[in-house]
Amino acid sequence: MPLDGGKVRLRDFSENDLDDVAAIIGDDRVTHWLAFDSRNREGAASMIAAAMDAARIVPRTEFYLASAGSSTDRVIGFGRLALGGIRSAKLGYAIHADHWGQGYATATARTLVEFGFGELGLHRITAAVGPENQRSARVLERLGFRPEGRLRDHVHTNGAWRDSLLYSLLEHEH
Repeated sequence: MPLDGGKVRLRDFSENDLDDVAAIIGDDRVTHWLAFDSRNREGAASMIAAAMDAARIVPRTEFYLASAGSSTDRVIGFGRLALGGIRSAKLGYAIHADHWGQGYATATARTLVEFGFGELGLHRITAAVGPENQRSARVLERLGFRPEGRLRDHVHTNGAWRDSLLYSLLEHEH
C-alpha cells in the first residue's frame, strides 16, 4: 500500500513504528491540534494495532497510513482517509513537531487527496480543523479545500470542548 508523495512516502503501519508513533502522539505540541489527547506508549501501540486491523478489512474503509520522509522509513507523521457515505471521505493528518514548516503536512495531505480522487474515485473529501490551527487551514487551502462552516463543540480534547472549522474539496475542484 505504499503511496509515493515525492517528499513523503505513505505506507501501512507496522509494529516497528512504535517508537516513532509514540514520539508523535505523546507530544502535547502535536496533540494540542488533534481530536485526541496525548497518548503514552501503550496508546501508541493500540493506535498502530487498530490501523493494522483496519488495513486488513475488505473492502477497506479506512486508510490510516504512516508518513515517512522520502529518504528514510522513519515515521514523521501520519495521514488518514476514512471512507463514509457515497464516494466521500474524511481527511486527517499530523506531523511530528520537529518537522513542522517543512512541507510534510502538505505532501501527506496532497498524496491522500490524489489517492482519494484518483484510485478510490471519491467525489468529496472533508477535513475538520481547530479554529486556531492556522497552519493546517493553510495546508487545506493550498490544496484547494474551501471552508464550509463551523462545527460547534465538535471534539472534546485537552479537558475542554473545541469547535472545528469544516473544509471540503469536490472531485471537479481538484
